[in-house]
Amino acid sequence: MSVDVLAIGAHPDDVDLGVGGTLLLLADQGYSVCILDLTQGEAASRGSVDERMREADDAAGLLDVEDRYNAELPDGQLANTTEQQMRVVPFIRALKPTVILCHRESDRHPDHRVACDLVRDANFFAGVTSIATDEEPYRAPYMYRYNPYFDDNAIPDMVVDVSEYFEDKLKALESYRSQLFNPGYEGPETRVSSEAFWEAITTRAAYWGSRIDADYGEPLYADGPLPVTVLPGLELEE
Repeated sequence: MSVDVLAIGAHPDDVDLGVGGTLLLLADQGYSVCILDLTQGEAASRGSVDERMREADDAAGLLDVEDRYNAELPDGQLANTTEQQMRVVPFIRALKPTVILCHRESDRHPDHRVACDLVRDANFFAGVTSIATDEEPYRAPYMYRYNPYFDDNAIPDMVVDVSEYFEDKLKALESYRSQLFNPGYEGPETRVSSEAFWEAITTRAAYWGSRIDADYGEPLYADGPLPVTVLPGLELEE
């Protein structure tokens, strides 16, 4: 099995918040997309593991991804160790993604920052032939970063126009009934469960969309220079 894109998040809902519109766009373009959540979100202030797993499955269906996996690493205790890398390596080798999407190193959440390094190093070791698993060695050639929160002022390397898919992204995010804004759910209020955070999802997407003359956009960051053979904009003339 091989997929075009593997989107990896530290917790259920990270991928959906950061690149949900991008995944919908890619699926609509015919690319195969899967999600890998590193933890089950068991350390969250709201929601049980069972609730979060159901929510993640519901959201995955609305995002049109082919499958959603969970590495069952410890929430709140992600660490870039050999043991945890070896829990991620088999997914990369089995799915053989061309592109991996994952967290940025500047994220405010400790698990997100660790996930950035953990996935980068796991992808490297997935290509090392001396490391034996049931799958053949494979290393994804491209990796791009996203930030599910709104506290990163860095200029992205690209902004994906998700205008056509933004409302569907919001519908998918509504699946996270225990985590995001939901007045009917009983639980302590957190930053992400606030109405202000929910409204900021649209505000942020509108801001990045305005930077590319679109209604809504999702920023992505590269680990290094992006190879091109056609300058962006000129491919429209082909």
